[in-house]
Amino acid sequence: MWCATSNQHLGLLAGFEELRRVSISFPRIQPWTLSVTADRQPLPSASVIIATKNRPQYLGRTVTTLLAQSAVPEELIIVDQSAGDESRRGVELAWLQAPPMARESIRLQYVKDPTIRGLAQARNRSMKMATAEVWVFLDDDVILEPDFLEELLKAYGSAPGLTGVSGVITNYSPPPVWQRTWNIIFRRGPFHDERQPIYWRAERLRQADPIPVKSFTGALMSFRASAVRDLGFDENLSGVSEGEDVDFCCRLPEGARLVICPRARLAHMLSPEGRAKNHWLRRMVLGTHFLYWKNWRRGVMNRIWFLWLNVGCGLLASVASVRRVSLTPWRDFLAGVTEAKKPVQQSSVTHP
Repeated sequence: MWCATSNQHLGLLAGFEELRRVSISFPRIQPWTLSVTADRQPLPSASVIIATKNRPQYLGRTVTTLLAQSAVPEELIIVDQSAGDESRRGVELAWLQAPPMARESIRLQYVKDPTIRGLAQARNRSMKMATAEVWVFLDDDVILEPDFLEELLKAYGSAPGLTGVSGVITNYSPPPVWQRTWNIIFRRGPFHDERQPIYWRAERLRQADPIPVKSFTGALMSFRASAVRDLGFDENLSGVSEGEDVDFCCRLPEGARLVICPRARLAHMLSPEGRAKNHWLRRMVLGTHFLYWKNWRRGVMNRIWFLWLNVGCGLLASVASVRRVSLTPWRDFLAGVTEAKKPVQQSSVTHP
């Protein structure tokens, strides 16, 4: 472990490139997240966790906006699966350009390990290192509004019984009418995605109170450490880990309360690097089938909704195949069905 004081150049890490883990710790003054004014309650401390792979430009922007927050976290944990050093250099630059108060308040831990195989494993590695009261998981290609973290942490103070808080993605546009209609008709029961319509109304909901939901998106989610310390992401989901976010929420303690806070806002830039490039139907089927076989196959109604979803997917695959004069959409549909069962059969993380 390499420790540096705040006046030492982060570039000293270059001599330690062969280490599998690089951790930089800075002595902290009283963090902003613990400040108290006459009309404000103290905010819980936060560990921000970012898993990254081969997205140096996006990661640099994410870290830059995090370090410029109105309330900074207690610690920032970055797990880098990249083979090269571009991401590390981007973080170095963002750190050196950050406000001095941020550099003095945040403990930065940077882990570089190209052997980590996927998002789930990287996040589990981070969870073993996190020490704050709230753990905030962010994708490496988001741009935070200046008060994102402050608004997220305020929600915990306003409702002490909350298990987790997410925010709003401001740059997701509604899909075509036919796709929204298809979702309404065929994605029923546990397959209904209540998050997306909230994102589509980001501007109208800007000043709204927190909205109860059943699950979060992996791009931005946070939980009380006390509620998730003994959980883990399913490491049998390698690569982009379709469905890992909802699966994690499904395994929260009974009675868990989750909300989306519309005032905690960010843009998700959706870097093409590392994202699946096959037909979107395959990715959707892969995620929903994985979640069904692992978490939702109990109960008659869930089975009916699962069958109904597959009817809708088959209809989509048929229409797409006719339009393309190709069986590729049908092959993608069937491939998603087959691939979804593999991590379930191998899973070492079970529903409580």
